[in-house]
Order: sequence, then C-alpha cells, then structure tokens
Amino acid sequence: MPEGLLTMSARELERSHVVREAAEARLSQREGAERLGISVRQFKRLVRAWKDEGAPGLVSRQRGRASHNRLPEDVRLEVARLLRETYQDFGPTLAAEKLLELHGIGVSRETVRQLQIASKLWKPKRRRARRVFQIRERRARFGELIQIDGSPHAWFEGRAPRCTPIVFIDARRAA
Repeated sequence: MPEGLLTMSARELERSHVVREAAEARLSQREGAERLGISVRQFKRLVRAWKDEGAPGLVSRQRGRASHNRLPEDVRLEVARLLRETYQDFGPTLAAEKLLELHGIGVSRETVRQLQIASKLWKPKRRRARRVFQIRERRARFGELIQIDGSPHAWFEGRAPRCTPIVFIDARRAA
C-alpha cells in the first residue's frame, strides 16, 4: 500500500475514489463535484492533484502544522503565568478583560478559558442532561375539556339578519 494512503482519513479515501473515477472518465467532473459537495472548480483542482501525485496529493498540506491564527508561544506562556499567579480565581471573561486592561494583552475569552482548563484553574461546565418527562394518562371525565366554536355568517341568505351559531364540543369525547 502506498505510504500516503496510510495517513488518509475515511473521508479522504472516499474523495480519492470519486476523483479517480473522474480522472479515468467513468464519472463527469460535475457529478463528482456534486457527490463530494464541492464546486466544479475545486473538483478540477483535486483531479489535477490526483494526476500529479496520486492519492497522497489529496491529503491536506496543512495537516500536522500549527494554525496560522495560533497565539505565539511566548504570549501563551505569559498569559498562563498571569492566570496562575494573579487571576487564579477569575472567570474567563473577567480574566480576559483584566489582561487587556492592566497588561495590554488582547486574547479572546475562549483562549483564556482553554488556558485556564489546561492549568486546572477552570472546570468546564457539563451540559445539563435533557430531562425525560413521563406522559401523563388523560383523565376520563365528561365535560372537563369543552371547546366552543362560532362562525359569523349570513346563514339565511338574506332572509334573516346575520347570526353566529355556537357549537360546544367535548374534546374528551371527540379524541
């Protein structure tokens, strides 16, 4: 098995199969793009990469690398130190505000929360479990749930004034 296939995810393997079919003209590029849920232009780029490098050409080049948005390591260490030494009893929002206000370090509340969790200063809240309600048996009592309906209309077609017949329905009996 080629080395690149070992590191491919199941999604990338499926993508490789569809791209190969299109490269071998068993599938149109439009159909392949629709099957993968991407644009035809993006699909053409994948076919070109598959022809040049084979299946490993479809693997993201960014895999294993740090994000471009990542906070510099020295800033991360400084924020973590300040959180441990000065703001250990602060919540993420207040700590982020104080870091900006007093130290000039602008980091997001979520970044502060993640650093606090890593330093064991913040415990992530668990999502509350959905409560299950038992279905209550309906009470069988006549007349307990009455619906009233009336519709104003010219019922007598001009031979008498407009009127509204009123109907009482016991909804317990109708169900």
